[in-house]
Amino acid sequence: MRTAERQRSFQNANYRMPAEWAPHLATYLVWPHNPDTWPGKFESVPPVFAQVAATLAHFEPARILVRDAALIPDLRRMINAASTPGGEPVRMGRIEMLPIVTNDSWIRDYGPIFLNRVTPGDDGPRQIAVDWRFNSWGGKYGACSLDDAVPHRLAEKYGFQVVEADMVLEGGSFDVNGAGTLLTTESCLLNRNRNPSINRREIEQNLRMYLGVERVLWLGEGIAGDDTDGHVDDLARFTAVNTIVTVVEQDLADLNYAPLQDNLRRLRAMRNRDGEPFTIATLPMPAPLYFEGVRLPASYANFYIANGAVLMPSFGCASDEVAQTTLARLFPTRRVMAVPSIDLVWGLGAIHCLTQQHPVPPRIVRWD
Repeated sequence: MRTAERQRSFQNANYRMPAEWAPHLATYLVWPHNPDTWPGKFESVPPVFAQVAATLAHFEPARILVRDAALIPDLRRMINAASTPGGEPVRMGRIEMLPIVTNDSWIRDYGPIFLNRVTPGDDGPRQIAVDWRFNSWGGKYGACSLDDAVPHRLAEKYGFQVVEADMVLEGGSFDVNGAGTLLTTESCLLNRNRNPSINRREIEQNLRMYLGVERVLWLGEGIAGDDTDGHVDDLARFTAVNTIVTVVEQDLADLNYAPLQDNLRRLRAMRNRDGEPFTIATLPMPAPLYFEGVRLPASYANFYIANGAVLMPSFGCASDEVAQTTLARLFPTRRVMAVPSIDLVWGLGAIHCLTQQHPVPPRIVRWD
């Protein structure tokens, strides 16, 4: 759509991005295929990915993009052999594989962002997908045109309507509570390597228009080692409309201590739409992980909320249990599943980065 048409579309209908805990139609993933993403560890990543897919399929359909259709039988066998919650057989009937070529596997950042219609009426689709521009995290990793085309490729397959947004935005750089509030970071969205020609006010206007939010809440810096310039899905996440969980570092000498304390102070000062403080919960940071002397962005905030479950990255340290207990308390109706992610985070991402939800479209009833 052209700009004027997009604006009319959003003015004539009320669309909003649901929270991640809203019911999912499916989850999109991209099978790992780029050895440069996991240098020296690529061979260990597909088995972890197979476990993620098998675990997800226990709770909801998984739609997996693969580079080569000829690989699909082997990949299905790998997933079928993966471990699942409770050791049950893998629900292979819930796993669909799509031959769509991509540059990389982090579909959270370039996949479609779905909005549901929240007003009665029949003058617009029940659901639309916003296609934000993707520039490889500020031009860091070269070609990204295949990734940038994914929303339209999926729309061709599944028939949803795509709306173009004239702004670079990655899905991991923001989080919503489904009730009109969005959480993001200054270090990423205000970085000039994304949208050098627009300012904070204009960025907020775009977020309001294209995601259906009313309020934008800003955190500061991201965690050490995060090549995305500070994605919020490594920092703080909504777990309910008025509850946010954030990571904190206890070691005063750690690089993450000061920025995470600053974010914690900001969160405690924030107010919800009723003018009341949010409930703030905390997650520990795992023990530091390094690759060739470079800090990796390991964080328990990079969890994914599925239907009936939360997939949490684990890092083989004592804080894994603390994080799992905390998330189980915050999501009492979901099973919290720990997925070993030391090899995944070698590629500078984890569970949330690998996934993108497709929420269930709403049932719209006309006004009488």
